[in-house]
Amino acid sequence: MTKKHRNGEIWEFEREMSGGAEGGGVGDVILGIDGGTTSTICVCVPFLPPQSLQFPDPIPLLARVEAGCSNHNSVGETAARETLEQVMAEALSKSCSNRSAVRAVCLSLSGVNHPTDQQRILNWLRDIFPSHVKLYVRNDALAALASGTMGRLRGCVLIAGTGTIAYGFTDDGREARAAGAGPILGDWGSGYGISAQALTAIIRAHDGRGPQTKLTNSILHTLGLSSADELIGWTYADPTWARIAALVPVVVSCAEAGDEVANNILQHSVKELALSVTAVVQRLRLCGSDGKDSFPLVMVGGVLKGNKGWGIAQEVVNCISKDYPGVVPIWPKVEPAIGAALLAWNFLKDSHKE
Repeated sequence: MTKKHRNGEIWEFEREMSGGAEGGGVGDVILGIDGGTTSTICVCVPFLPPQSLQFPDPIPLLARVEAGCSNHNSVGETAARETLEQVMAEALSKSCSNRSAVRAVCLSLSGVNHPTDQQRILNWLRDIFPSHVKLYVRNDALAALASGTMGRLRGCVLIAGTGTIAYGFTDDGREARAAGAGPILGDWGSGYGISAQALTAIIRAHDGRGPQTKLTNSILHTLGLSSADELIGWTYADPTWARIAALVPVVVSCAEAGDEVANNILQHSVKELALSVTAVVQRLRLCGSDGKDSFPLVMVGGVLKGNKGWGIAQEVVNCISKDYPGVVPIWPKVEPAIGAALLAWNFLKDSHKE
C-alpha cells in the first residue's frame, strides 16, 4: 500500500500475514457494509467470477463484524469513518485476508442522501483501498432491498424500525423515495411515531382531553413509573428516538387486548406506511400502466415483524393490494449487510458487461 490514511494502526494485522501485501489466504473477497444509526455490520464473502450466474445458497460467509453507529448525521464524520474502517479491517482480519485481496466494497449507509455525501465517502475510501478495488456508496435502503431480491435493484423496500423509509427502483435505473426525513418531519409510520402517539394518548387521557386507554397502565408499568405526571420527566430526560421507539411492543399488546386507542394508533401507522409505498410505486410505475403488474415489496424493520394478533406488515400489504394487486411481499432471508455484498457483486458483473 502506498497511500496513507488516518487510522493506519488498524491495519497492522496485514504486516503479520504470510501473504504480505499481495493477498490473503482465502482468495479474492467482497465486503458488504450496512451502516445505520443503531449499529454497523460488515460481512466478508468470497468473490465469484462475473461469469457466475448467482451466489450459492446459502451464501458463504467468511466473517461478520458488528459495531455501533456510523450515521454521520448522528455522530459526525470522524466517528462514523472510524467505525466503518474498524469493522472493515476486523472483517478482513477474521477472514485471514487483507485489502489487496478485496475486489469490491459496498457501503450502504443511513444518512447518505445526496451525491455530495457519496463523493465524500468515496474519496475517503480511495485513500484506504488499492486502486483496483471497486467502491460503491449507497443509502442503506438499497442493501435492505437487495437482501430480499438477492442483489437485484428492482421493486420497493419498506423499512420500518425506529424510523421509516420507502425506496424504489426500476430495471432502467430510475429511483424514488418517500418518507425517511426523520420523526420531526413526519415519519409517523415508524416505531418512534407509534410510540410518540401512545405517550401523547396517555397524557391526553390523564388531562381529560382524550379517552382512557390500557396504554396508561401498560406503559407506566413497563417504565417503572407510578403516574402519568412522571411520564413527562421520563420523556424529556432523554428523548432519544430509539428509546421511545422501543415501546412499540407495548402498544401492539394493548391493541391485541382490545384497546381502541392503541388499535387506532396502529391503524394510522398502517395507513402512513402504505402511503409511503404507494407514493413510490406511482412515481416509478412499478405496477405497470394498468396498475396490475407484479412487483416485489421487501419488508424490513422491527415494526414489520410478526405479532400474534396484530400483524402490522400484513395490514400494510392488505392496504396496498387494494390499489395494486400485483404487490409481492418479501421478508428477507439474509440481513442487509449480505444485501450490500450482493450489490457489490452485481455492480461488478454489470461493469464487465459494459
